[in-house]
Amino acid sequence: MSKIKKIIMLISTTIVGMLSLVLLTSCGTNSGKVDSNGNKITELTWYSIGIEPKDFGQVLPEVNKYLEEKIGVHLDMKFIDFGDYTQKTSVIINSGEPYDLAFTSSWAGDYLGNSRKGAFLELNDLLDSEQGKKLKETIDERFWEGASIHGKIYGVPNQKELGVAPMWVFTKEYVDKYNIPYQDIHTLEDLEPWLKIIKENEPGVVPLYITKGFSYTVFFDQLVDPIGVEVNDDSLTIKNMFETEEMKKNLETLRRFYQLGYINGDSATAQDDKSVKRLVTKGDGQPYAEKIWSKDLGYEVVSSPIVDTLVTNGSATGSLIAISSNSKNKEKAFEFLTLLNTDPYLRNLLNYGSEGVHYEKVSENSIKILNPDQRRYEIPYFALGNLFITYTLDSEPETKWEDFKEFNDEAKVSPALGFKFDASKVSSELAAINNVLEEFKQTLYSGSVDVEEYLGKLNAKLKEQGIDRVITEMQSQINEWKANN
Repeated sequence: MSKIKKIIMLISTTIVGMLSLVLLTSCGTNSGKVDSNGNKITELTWYSIGIEPKDFGQVLPEVNKYLEEKIGVHLDMKFIDFGDYTQKTSVIINSGEPYDLAFTSSWAGDYLGNSRKGAFLELNDLLDSEQGKKLKETIDERFWEGASIHGKIYGVPNQKELGVAPMWVFTKEYVDKYNIPYQDIHTLEDLEPWLKIIKENEPGVVPLYITKGFSYTVFFDQLVDPIGVEVNDDSLTIKNMFETEEMKKNLETLRRFYQLGYINGDSATAQDDKSVKRLVTKGDGQPYAEKIWSKDLGYEVVSSPIVDTLVTNGSATGSLIAISSNSKNKEKAFEFLTLLNTDPYLRNLLNYGSEGVHYEKVSENSIKILNPDQRRYEIPYFALGNLFITYTLDSEPETKWEDFKEFNDEAKVSPALGFKFDASKVSSELAAINNVLEEFKQTLYSGSVDVEEYLGKLNAKLKEQGIDRVITEMQSQINEWKANN
């Protein structure tokens, strides 16, 4: 080989080596920052649901200082609003954009679908490690059962209420003024006489406040929207919820309420406006939910259950945090999730903000929120890890989390709990069905349209898009599941 060729090869090899080093450095697990001891700091990108709190920029440096000391991690935390979360995270996942952690659930972020298509990391091996055992033991076993997909776990459940508890939420001012026996009010029909009184005596007050996103599915366990089983049906007969007599009756009642002026005129499109005066609205609650609702609204509310609390596949996967299967920081992300769910200081810092600024302690585990009218640090508590290690508010009993455990233990269980539908054979039908629901569902729930006409159109379009094929496939799968359980 000539001397010139050897020189060219040497130069080429050196350039390739330098390029490889650059690429490895740019794709590595560290942020380029180092701690006080010279150790590299890993930056984790975390997508969470909700609107970023006004003061989050002040709190995050405190969070990162603590994480740096504990596990050598900084967070780059990005919030996506509730209504946009599923669509935007779907784009992020499908585009291959790098991230480490993401909120996911049965209702936003598509836990089941994203897990099945490989977007989220299977966590079984990590959970079986020494570190993982600590995390696994911290969270109620039933949450892990809910998160299990054919024995595989793809997200860490945020421990909170286990069942879904639909409630009527009443403004206490009007309850007191009209001696409303709110604790005895459960059904839509129970509400009617009190809606009439408010309509006749309180101009400017909405009797029943409905916003976009409202639904009334208290009798049904949706396995995929709008398909599932009625909650008292042990035969596990799969149905289209919108073809049931119960749904038709409820929609007709809402329609009548709308025509009588009991429901706000913009119910099909309204975003929740805390300044709107109302007698009652619907919420999904848990023990002492009234305290949180009252704090967020700025006035006192009371509540009554619509039906018994029910544990469903949807509620058991109502809030999780997943690790991206493409994350370059998988072990660090899991280490962070372990700390988030077991370290009270970190969990409360994210939950409530800075002590002395956003809250003050009234006892070891109880706090008072400061400047509640400014709402400088409102954050979706349920989406940020284990709630059972957070402080109670000064207006709540210190037994709050023991009461939550009791609430979870006493909940009824859906006959379909544990069944996970494999939609691979009907994925195109489900996509088309979702488009139909987007067109009709909120309008129907709002009470603003004729039920007979619109319900008929909805069901006809659902049939055109293959809902019967989905029902047949799901019935076959649930029959097999039932035979083996």
